[in-house]
Amino acid sequence: MSSALKNLSDFSTANLPDVSQKRFAIIVSEWNTEVTGALYTGAFDTLVKHGVQENHIVSAQVPGSFELSLGAQKFAQREDIDAVICLGCVIQGETRHFDFICQAVADGITNVSLKYNKPVIFGVLTPNTQEQAMDRAGGKHGNKGDEAAITAIKMLALN
Repeated sequence: MSSALKNLSDFSTANLPDVSQKRFAIIVSEWNTEVTGALYTGAFDTLVKHGVQENHIVSAQVPGSFELSLGAQKFAQREDIDAVICLGCVIQGETRHFDFICQAVADGITNVSLKYNKPVIFGVLTPNTQEQAMDRAGGKHGNKGDEAAITAIKMLALN
Protein backbone atom coordinates (compact mmCIF):
# COMPACT_ATOMS: atom_id res chain seq x y z
CA MET A 1 0.00 0.00 0.00
CA SER A 2 1.25 3.48 -0.82
CA SER A 3 2.49 5.47 2.15
CA ALA A 4 0.23 8.30 0.98
CA LEU A 5 -2.74 6.21 2.08
CA LYS A 6 -1.40 4.64 5.26
CA ASN A 7 -0.66 5.56 8.85
CA LEU A 8 2.99 4.59 8.88
CA SER A 9 3.02 4.30 12.68
CA ASP A 10 1.07 1.04 12.64
CA PHE A 11 3.17 -1.25 14.81
CA SER A 12 2.62 -4.12 17.20
CA THR A 13 2.87 -3.61 20.94
CA ALA A 14 2.26 -7.27 21.74
CA ASN A 15 4.74 -8.97 24.04
CA LEU A 16 6.63 -5.86 25.06
CA PRO A 17 9.07 -6.41 27.93
CA ASP A 18 8.63 -4.85 31.35
CA VAL A 19 10.48 -1.54 31.20
CA SER A 20 9.34 -0.08 34.50
CA GLN A 21 12.91 -0.14 35.83
CA LYS A 22 14.66 0.77 32.56
CA ARG A 23 16.17 4.18 31.90
CA PHE A 24 16.04 5.99 28.58
CA ALA A 25 17.74 9.03 27.07
CA ILE A 26 16.06 11.00 24.32
CA ILE A 27 18.37 13.21 22.27
CA VAL A 28 16.56 15.81 20.16
CA SER A 29 17.79 18.06 17.37
CA GLU A 30 16.87 21.73 17.77
CA TRP A 31 16.84 22.15 13.97
CA ASN A 32 13.28 21.87 12.59
CA THR A 33 11.99 22.21 16.16
CA GLU A 34 8.32 22.12 15.15
CA VAL A 35 8.91 18.62 13.83
CA THR A 36 11.40 17.39 16.42
CA GLY A 37 9.30 18.71 19.30
CA ALA A 38 6.37 16.62 18.07
CA LEU A 39 8.64 13.59 17.69
CA TYR A 40 9.88 14.09 21.26
CA THR A 41 6.34 14.31 22.64
CA GLY A 42 5.42 11.12 20.80
CA ALA A 43 8.49 9.24 22.08
CA PHE A 44 8.14 10.45 25.67
CA ASP A 45 4.41 9.75 25.86
CA THR A 46 4.84 6.30 24.31
CA LEU A 47 7.55 5.33 26.80
CA VAL A 48 5.37 6.40 29.72
CA LYS A 49 2.30 4.69 28.24
CA HIS A 50 4.22 1.41 28.14
CA GLY A 51 5.48 1.53 31.72
CA VAL A 52 8.58 3.70 31.84
CA GLN A 53 8.68 5.96 34.88
CA GLU A 54 8.86 9.62 33.89
CA ASN A 55 11.86 10.17 36.15
CA HIS A 56 13.65 7.37 34.26
CA ILE A 57 13.64 9.44 31.06
CA VAL A 58 16.34 12.06 30.53
CA SER A 59 16.53 14.30 27.53
CA ALA A 60 19.02 16.61 25.90
CA GLN A 61 19.00 18.88 22.91
CA VAL A 62 21.70 19.19 20.29
CA PRO A 63 21.90 21.90 17.61
CA GLY A 64 21.17 19.69 14.60
CA SER A 65 20.84 16.13 13.42
CA PHE A 66 24.58 15.89 12.69
CA GLU A 67 25.24 16.33 16.43
CA LEU A 68 22.89 13.50 17.45
CA SER A 69 25.70 10.92 17.29
CA LEU A 70 27.87 12.68 19.88
CA GLY A 71 24.85 13.41 22.04
CA ALA A 72 23.89 9.74 21.86
CA GLN A 73 27.42 8.68 22.77
CA LYS A 74 27.43 10.88 25.89
CA PHE A 75 24.37 8.99 27.16
CA ALA A 76 25.13 5.54 25.76
CA GLN A 77 28.38 5.41 27.73
CA ARG A 78 26.48 5.90 30.99
CA GLU A 79 25.83 2.72 32.96
CA ASP A 80 22.47 4.05 34.16
CA ILE A 81 21.05 4.43 30.63
CA ASP A 82 19.59 1.32 28.99
CA ALA A 83 18.61 2.78 25.61
CA VAL A 84 19.03 6.03 23.69
CA ILE A 85 16.53 7.48 21.22
CA CYS A 86 17.78 10.01 18.65
CA LEU A 87 15.22 12.33 17.09
CA GLY A 88 15.84 14.70 14.23
CA CYS A 89 14.64 15.91 10.87
CA VAL A 90 16.67 16.68 7.76
CA ILE A 91 14.56 18.06 4.92
CA GLN A 92 15.80 17.63 1.35
CA GLY A 93 17.12 20.87 -0.08
CA GLU A 94 18.58 21.92 -3.40
CA THR A 95 22.12 20.71 -2.64
CA ARG A 96 23.81 17.44 -1.71
CA HIS A 97 24.18 18.62 1.89
CA PHE A 98 21.13 16.48 2.70
CA ASP A 99 22.87 13.31 1.49
CA PHE A 100 26.05 13.93 3.47
CA ILE A 101 24.23 14.78 6.70
CA CYS A 102 21.80 11.85 6.49
CA GLN A 103 24.57 9.33 5.80
CA ALA A 104 26.79 10.71 8.57
CA VAL A 105 23.95 10.62 11.10
CA ALA A 106 22.90 7.08 10.20
CA ASP A 107 26.49 5.84 10.39
CA GLY A 108 27.19 7.72 13.62
CA ILE A 109 24.13 6.44 15.44
CA THR A 110 24.81 2.88 14.29
CA ASN A 111 28.41 3.11 15.46
CA VAL A 112 27.40 4.35 18.91
CA SER A 113 24.96 1.48 19.29
CA LEU A 114 27.59 -1.08 18.36
CA LYS A 115 30.32 0.54 20.47
CA TYR A 116 28.23 0.50 23.65
CA ASN A 117 26.23 -2.64 22.88
CA LYS A 118 22.91 -1.04 23.66
CA PRO A 119 19.97 0.22 21.64
CA VAL A 120 20.58 3.62 20.06
CA ILE A 121 17.55 4.30 17.91
CA PHE A 122 17.53 6.24 14.62
CA GLY A 123 14.42 8.41 14.82
CA VAL A 124 15.50 10.88 12.16
CA LEU A 125 13.05 11.90 9.47
CA THR A 126 14.45 12.45 5.97
CA PRO A 127 11.48 13.88 4.04
CA ASN A 128 11.42 15.90 0.87
CA THR A 129 9.24 18.68 2.31
CA GLN A 130 8.12 20.29 5.56
CA GLU A 131 4.61 18.93 4.91
CA GLN A 132 5.92 15.36 4.67
CA ALA A 133 7.81 15.90 7.92
CA MET A 134 4.70 17.11 9.74
CA ASP A 135 2.70 14.20 8.32
CA ARG A 136 5.19 11.87 10.07
CA ALA A 137 5.44 13.87 13.30
CA GLY A 138 1.90 13.35 14.52
CA GLY A 139 0.08 14.02 11.27
CA LYS A 140 -1.75 11.72 8.89
CA HIS A 141 1.11 9.21 8.76
CA GLY A 142 1.41 8.85 12.54
CA ASN A 143 4.34 9.82 14.71
CA LYS A 144 7.80 8.36 14.11
CA GLY A 145 8.67 9.37 17.68
CA ASP A 146 6.17 6.75 18.86
CA GLU A 147 7.86 4.17 16.64
CA ALA A 148 11.32 5.09 17.91
CA ALA A 149 10.17 4.56 21.51
CA ILE A 150 8.60 1.19 20.73
CA THR A 151 11.73 0.16 18.86
CA ALA A 152 13.87 1.01 21.91
CA ILE A 153 11.59 -1.03 24.16
CA LYS A 154 11.60 -4.00 21.79
CA MET A 155 15.38 -3.91 21.44
CA LEU A 156 15.74 -4.14 25.21
CA ALA A 157 13.94 -7.48 25.00
CA LEU A 158 17.02 -8.87 23.22
CA ASN A 159 18.96 -8.56 26.46
